[in-house]
Amino acid sequence: MPGGKERELRRRISSVQSTKKITRAMELIAATRVVKAMQRADAARPYARRITSVIENLAASGAEVDHPLLREVTDIKRVGFIVMAGDRGLAGAYNTNPIRAAERQIMGHQSEGKDYSLFAVGKKAIAYYKFRHYRVDHSYMGFTDNPTYEDARRIADDVAAAFVVGEIDQVELIYTEFVSMGTQRVSVRRFLPLEDTQVMAEIGSGSAAAISSFEFEPSPEAVLESLLPRYVEARLYGALLDCAASEHANRQRAMKSATDNAEELITKLSREMNAARQAAITTEIMEIVGGAEALGAEVPIDDFAAAFASMAPENSHPFIEH
Repeated sequence: MPGGKERELRRRISSVQSTKKITRAMELIAATRVVKAMQRADAARPYARRITSVIENLAASGAEVDHPLLREVTDIKRVGFIVMAGDRGLAGAYNTNPIRAAERQIMGHQSEGKDYSLFAVGKKAIAYYKFRHYRVDHSYMGFTDNPTYEDARRIADDVAAAFVVGEIDQVELIYTEFVSMGTQRVSVRRFLPLEDTQVMAEIGSGSAAAISSFEFEPSPEAVLESLLPRYVEARLYGALLDCAASEHANRQRAMKSATDNAEELITKLSREMNAARQAAITTEIMEIVGGAEALGAEVPIDDFAAAFASMAPENSHPFIEH
């Protein structure tokens, strides 16, 4: 029935229009938040660069420490994975990409006979691994879109503690690196153990002469040893900020795509509704024309009266009772 189809299309258009308003609002909110997240990430980079530079230069000046975070294990039996995803969805492939990258890394190490330990950040990562019966040793949630340094410190303490006591022999960090508004890529990096002091010395050798003029209290080795845990925290904090900016950027793109799709669907449904309405109007016109033609083809009244008279008794008027 054309009228019923038109009503159904009107309901669908109204529903899509409501969805479009929601996706448009989410797009604008994400656009606002991604700018703030980019500013926070940019503000944290100088600290990370400076602490990295100081550690490299201390190593170049001859400071050597035997810190547990520098411990290299020749026979790796268990690998820890810090997987950073989000707490919410509607962000395109942002949550899926690092989760699956970590899953591939786990399967690769398992094929070599190594065990794993998961440090899952974000509700999506936790739910994914638990649903697939992976062992999640540490989970963190509720702060992925707006992380603080204390969140990074909490994760770093758990990871460092597990590494120092020998529960894990190596740690890999898997997160989404923010390059620009249009480019975010999944990064898989070795997190622990840290680079050896000899490697750090080679990187920072260019400033060794400049830093040799400074005096450190109580000693360069003590300063280097105290900076290594801060270095771990700074790296994690930078990764969390990159993830937050990447999540908002992906959500903005996803919501813009959803809004554009809603507009296209509304246009398509409007055309279908107009076609249904035209079909209903055409049907009504055809019914009216058909009715008019049927009325025009009826027997004239004079012929009807004559036919009725022929059926009446003789010597009687057909319209007068005796």
